[in-house]
Parts: sequence; structure tokens; C-alpha cells
Amino acid sequence: MDAHILLLAAGAAARMRGRDKLLEQVAGEALLARIARAALATGLPVTVALPPDRPARRAALAGLDLRHVTVPDPGKGMAESLKTGLAALPPGAGVMLLLADLPDLTAADLITLRDQWRAEPEAILRGAAEDGTPGHPVCFPPDLRDDLMTLQGDEGARSVLIRHRARLRLVPLPGRHATTDLDTPEDWAAWRAAQTALRPQG
Repeated sequence: MDAHILLLAAGAAARMRGRDKLLEQVAGEALLARIARAALATGLPVTVALPPDRPARRAALAGLDLRHVTVPDPGKGMAESLKTGLAALPPGAGVMLLLADLPDLTAADLITLRDQWRAEPEAILRGAAEDGTPGHPVCFPPDLRDDLMTLQGDEGARSVLIRHRARLRLVPLPGRHATTDLDTPEDWAAWRAAQTALRPQG
């Protein structure tokens, strides 16, 4: 199956009170660069949807072999980013929708989803936490792209998932890799404290 990854990175990060969560450092690099590298490790083509007014995000991706698409008005909601990015992909391609703000997600997680998707190309595959809580990313077959192009506002792809729930398969990933989403400075501080506590001492 011809498949592409669409990395959604045009959000305003409004709850970060002036900081850009996609530029927060994770293991020595910006979160956006880290998730982009994980996406590229799948071997699938990667397109990233970016806002027009965040040059530092574009700079964080310098040197990576991916395509940039500018979302003219990301303030209209996530659907605007999704549709702008989707319109830039080859018409017959399936798409893995990947959010840029998932610090625990790894290349191995994305490869797991890629391999499962190749085995079930007609299914909608959704990453989930180890306990089964639905999360991200979400893989959509090519025939659902028209449905995705009708989305509006900030709902994401929720209505498409509901409409086609018979085709939905959850793919559990380790721990909370698929669901850890850090929206505030306090979230980041708590997450970093937890990471420090998990490191071997000595």
C-alpha cells in the first residue's frame, strides 16, 4: 500500500504561556525534530504541516528529508492543518496522521503501526496506550480521504472514526507512548521529573 505520514505541527500551543512546546528539548533535541526523525525511520514519505509564523519550527527540521506544507490559517483548527497537508499528498495514498506533541512516541512505535497497517490495509489503525486507551497516531486507508477533507474546526478526525468504527483497530503501544500529550509548562515539568526518576542511579 502506498502510504504517507502527515505530521501535524501547525498548532498555536496557546496553553504554554509563550513557550513553544514543539521546541521543548527531549533527549537533547527539539520535540518536533525528534518526532520527525521517528517518522522518517519508518521509511515512509513524511510531510509536515507548519504555520506561517513560526520560523523556529521550520529551522528545527533543517536537514531532514521531509516536505514542508504551510497552513495559511491554522487558527481555524486542526482540521485546517489536516486538510492542507492531505491536499499535498498523492491522491491514492493512505495517510498516517501523526501529532507533533507526543514526547514518548518512538520510531519503534511508528514501525509497529506501519507493519500492522501493511497487514491490514483496509483497516483504520489507531495507536493506543498499553491499557487500551485510544491515542495517536491514526492510519487511514485511501478511500477515507474524501471524508477527512470534509472536517471542520478542532474536532480532528473524530467524526470519521465514529462513522467508520467497524473498520477501527486499536494497536497497543508500550506504556502511555500513544497518549502522553504535554500542553502546559506544568505538564512538561511533571513529565521531566518522572523521566529523571526512571533513570538508573549511580
